[in-house]
Amino acid sequence: MKAKKYVVKNYFKGLPKREDYELVEYELPPLQDGEILIKTEWISVDPYLRAYNSSNKIPYDQFGFQVGTVQESKNPKFPVGAKVVTHKGWCDYTIAKEGLEDRFSGYIYKLPNLDGLSPSLAIGAIGMPGITAYYGFLDICKPKAGETVVVTGAAGAVGSIVGQIAKIKGCKVIGFAGSDDKVQWLEEELGFDKAINYKTADVSKALKEAAPNGVDCYFDNVGGEISSIIINQMNTYGRVSVCGSISAYNEDASKLPKATILQPALVFKQISVRGFLIWEWFDGKKEVEAIAQLTQWIKSGQIKVKEHVTKGFENLFDAFIGMLAGENTGKAVVKV
Repeated sequence: MKAKKYVVKNYFKGLPKREDYELVEYELPPLQDGEILIKTEWISVDPYLRAYNSSNKIPYDQFGFQVGTVQESKNPKFPVGAKVVTHKGWCDYTIAKEGLEDRFSGYIYKLPNLDGLSPSLAIGAIGMPGITAYYGFLDICKPKAGETVVVTGAAGAVGSIVGQIAKIKGCKVIGFAGSDDKVQWLEEELGFDKAINYKTADVSKALKEAAPNGVDCYFDNVGGEISSIIINQMNTYGRVSVCGSISAYNEDASKLPKATILQPALVFKQISVRGFLIWEWFDGKKEVEAIAQLTQWIKSGQIKVKEHVTKGFENLFDAFIGMLAGENTGKAVVKV
């Protein structure tokens, strides 16, 4: 049986280019014991695909989360017809086997009962991005009712969930996004107390007006000068969870942009800052807990989700670039 996959053949220089990828058609081998054949249905495009490029030996198959249906099985845990989530990435068919040493290649689980919700949510709000929001915010920021929370990249897959969890926990929530449409969505649909277009606003002034009593928790998706401004307006014992730095992912590593120093604020206000990788919570148990809670919140209407859907396997690259450019509101996914 023939399959197609995207292979990364170059290290990205700036924004990824179409010629950095090669679409390869190849023959799938027969299944071995413990393996399953999966037909891909949904593929996720995320900022970390850009960030991890330089740490992989090229060429490599473009990894990423996907949802698919088992077509053939030599593993009784995953019967034919079952829907599964893997990290096999940009391919239309794939062979998977759980328990491999490589956590990416060996990561596979059966899709839980979503009670009628779209399977695509398993690579979004109730998948890796949702789990990132859940643990990255709750375990690191440890929000308390009445506190003020700021989220950058607030209209993205992770940030939009963080803000809504903060509201569930009784916090005042301020989000930064890159367009007036996103600002409107955050305020009118998701219930953010205030959303700010960082491209048109005076960020420092707008934040002081929105949070006159300071900021207690900051969930950082973007890095850069906007993060320095926010941290310098935090309260004593403020907590910062650093999820990403998308503002610099496409920059030349030898010429990274500079931002205002943070040490005075960190020292005198005794602020705690922690970066994290979500794989810390992928232990076979914790993600199950997060998925169950996120599913409940979505079904009850406490969390609203939005997907930016691109159709067609051939349009994966365009979806990836669009996501990096901030064209998506909510989670960017590709329907194969």
